[in-house]
Amino acid sequence: MSAERRASNRGFASMDADKQRRIASKGGRSVPNEKRSFSLDRRLAAEAGRKGGQASHASARKRASTTNPGPGGSR
Repeated sequence: MSAERRASNRGFASMDADKQRRIASKGGRSVPNEKRSFSLDRRLAAEAGRKGGQASHASARKRASTTNPGPGGSR
């Protein structure tokens, strides 16, 4: 396939570099600083991160507990 021709013209990666830069430069500007609760409260941000980690790994922990009975147990 030539460098000029792309398989798809959809999505961020298919845009020209200038358009990508314009869009990316807007990141974080949509919410004013006083409304960004995580930037103001580190404890709140840490708690949210912990919750997210627990939620995203919950199924893996559940699988591990059913396949590996832990120390001293047999499979």
